[in-house]
Amino acid sequence: MPMTFTRWTREELEEQFVHYQQMALEAGQTGNWDKWCDIFTLDCTYIEAQAGMIGGREGLKRLYRNIFTTFPARHFIYSPVEWYMIDEFRGWVSCRFNVRMSDPGDGSIHEEYCFSLLKYAGNGLWSHEEDLYNPTKLMSMVDRWIAAKKKVDPSWDPSQEVGGDPYRTTEG
Repeated sequence: MPMTFTRWTREELEEQFVHYQQMALEAGQTGNWDKWCDIFTLDCTYIEAQAGMIGGREGLKRLYRNIFTTFPARHFIYSPVEWYMIDEFRGWVSCRFNVRMSDPGDGSIHEEYCFSLLKYAGNGLWSHEEDLYNPTKLMSMVDRWIAAKKKVDPSWDPSQEVGGDPYRTTEG
């Protein structure tokens, strides 16, 4: 039987995935995603359902600064992982997590699932992430969040948020 080779132990992959989640939680809470981006290699690839493929850590930082400082993504504050699988041989982690929005003021939870594939590069860095989700379902979640927010605060208007109303198609 051929001998298999793996560069990383399951323990290292587990530890780094926990760190990845901790950094994502901190970024979601503070709105500063730079430290989270720093756990990716300089030449990483990131594939996002709507943004497409982004190359490099600096490109990832630009994307996250643009997306997560505007409405509605600036309200995506928490991504609890439901389950994950580790492929020790490849150094891959696949998971399903929920994109959860901030409390609209009534205590309700608004979240939608996303599948992610992470590829570990060693030394605490990830070289690849691909996120798969249904954009229609994500925007439906945002609709429910908006309705809940308006019920709590009828004067609240998404067009006053940084980035404006995601459904607005005309100026003025």
